[in-house]
Amino acid sequence: MKNLLLLLIAFISLSVYSQNTKPLNIGEIKTIQSKVLNEERTLNVYLPQSYDSKKEYPVIYLLDGSINEDFLHITGLVQFFNMMFNMPDCIVVGIANVDRKRDFTFHTDLKDLQADFPTTGNSEPFIRFIETELQPFVEKSYKTTNAKYIIGQSLGGLLATEILLKKPQLFTHYLIVSPSLWWDNESMLNEAKAMLEKQTHNPEYVYVAVGKGEAKIMRDEAEKLAKLLKEVKKNLRTDYVLMTDENHATILHNSIYKAFSKLFPYEE
Repeated sequence: MKNLLLLLIAFISLSVYSQNTKPLNIGEIKTIQSKVLNEERTLNVYLPQSYDSKKEYPVIYLLDGSINEDFLHITGLVQFFNMMFNMPDCIVVGIANVDRKRDFTFHTDLKDLQADFPTTGNSEPFIRFIETELQPFVEKSYKTTNAKYIIGQSLGGLLATEILLKKPQLFTHYLIVSPSLWWDNESMLNEAKAMLEKQTHNPEYVYVAVGKGEAKIMRDEAEKLAKLLKEVKKNLRTDYVLMTDENHATILHNSIYKAFSKLFPYEE
């Protein structure tokens, strides 16, 4: 009798709980079958609270965009700046990782890097995936404006820099945090000036941030990239920020907060 009573209480409690519980949704999870990469990729998509399928929205493409990586806290910043600042409603597309060491790095002949990154060297097809499959998929799925942002940190910052140098037209705004420009003995950074001078297209904005608590090579490379951009691309709005209280592990959230505050300053 006692066990039957406990079962009845549990059933009633579960029933009440079920009646008072609803899913908490902030967007959608989509999958795209990539012919370029020969694999299925997951996209985490944040939609504004007032999302209207008939309206057009800027799109923020987030590298390291898995649910257990940067997607949730970056979308939180987007929602906050939309609510409290002058940021327009935006769609955020988080590109979930399969193998970031593979996708975010270009080929290197350095044996130590090949040993530490055995799958390295897939950035070229990954960029092609972004250009020929991902962006068309997003633009077909949603109404979008011409504003396209990319956010990348560390190896993601390396990839964002590579796109900026080789395919600048893919995005209008580049938010580059702690880029791993040490890759391949700084070969891309050493070629950056020549690549910038050959470009015929300028994005609207480039933001480069690095933490004071990061390794000296990281700080020096980020500063050098920003100086090159300001020197060669005089009409390109470029901001460089040294985050005095941040290191490589802590910088992303506060640096993107800083970037958004520059792009969408608070007004009474």
